Amino acid sequence: MLKTSEWVSLGHPDKVADYISCRLLDRYLAGDPAARFAVEVQIKEHYVTLGGEVTSSVALSDDEIADTVRKAVCEIGYTRDYRDVWGEKNTIAGEELCVTTHIGRQSGDIALGVDRSGWGDQGIFWGMAVDSAETDYMPRDYYLAAKIGRRLYESRYAGLDIKTQVTMISDRIREIVVAIPMTERHDEATVVAMIDECCDLEHAGCDLVINGTGRYVTHGPVGDCGTTGRKLAADFYGGNCRLGGGSPWTKDGTKADLSLNLLARAYALAFLRKHPAYGEIHCAISCHIGSPDILVTFFDGNMHQLRHRRETVTPGEVISHFRLRSPRFGQMCRDGLLHGVC
Repeated sequence: MLKTSEWVSLGHPDKVADYISCRLLDRYLAGDPAARFAVEVQIKEHYVTLGGEVTSSVALSDDEIADTVRKAVCEIGYTRDYRDVWGEKNTIAGEELCVTTHIGRQSGDIALGVDRSGWGDQGIFWGMAVDSAETDYMPRDYYLAAKIGRRLYESRYAGLDIKTQVTMISDRIREIVVAIPMTERHDEATVVAMIDECCDLEHAGCDLVINGTGRYVTHGPVGDCGTTGRKLAADFYGGNCRLGGGSPWTKDGTKADLSLNLLARAYALAFLRKHPAYGEIHCAISCHIGSPDILVTFFDGNMHQLRHRRETVTPGEVISHFRLRSPRFGQMCRDGLLHGVC
């Protein structure tokens, strides 16, 4: 079977937007672990717009929010020093961002559901697990795409806005595609060497494509507008699993898009460990607003239904299990949503 997965770095414009929202959430949670938060972000060139709802005992001014945004983008690596290397026509400097905010309070109608220890929305949420400890129980194509991408991003050898794509036939790598900003100062052989560290290119015998057009210099939010929640396949399983609901980022732990996606992954892992002969398990969880009751359904790798059950799980129980009242969302965004859920 032919399978392809994609991964994108924190320097990708859409992930920049995700990270900004996560770091702002961290700032609220640091002073108010019970904060309710749902803030979307869009970034284009040096202009950032935030919109959403926050209900918290912490009151941040527009200037404090803007300061958090600028620091977040600098943490990714988009600083004045970085911009000066690449040129202002090719990338951004976090210190110079212009930030606009449109943030209100959480709707009382939505709050009713969570205040009753129920879920604040309806939705369907998916998780999966593969019987492979060496790939962290993730599909191998996705695992390799992420491994290569992180190696390139963390090296800081070239640009920060990186995308990787791995295609496999069964257990054999067929093709690796990499997009990484480079200039004449950068040596493609160095990039190839880092990829080789991750998957032994000679043994793999696969096709390798680096910057398919031959030029990739303009990058980050200068090259593309970044918006929260647009890299869901890369955030989850690289396209190997169905997606339901919305983005797990931009939200506190009371939101099902975050909590129940994490729970679906944990349930899939638990089922697989009890029944390893299946090799691959998918788990679907559905909920509705105002109720803690969920429907859990398990499938094998061919999507044949195995069993289902109803149970009662409150948002508070999931939040406690995954420590979602702690200001660690920025770290989760850097490491990957499902990192450590195994």
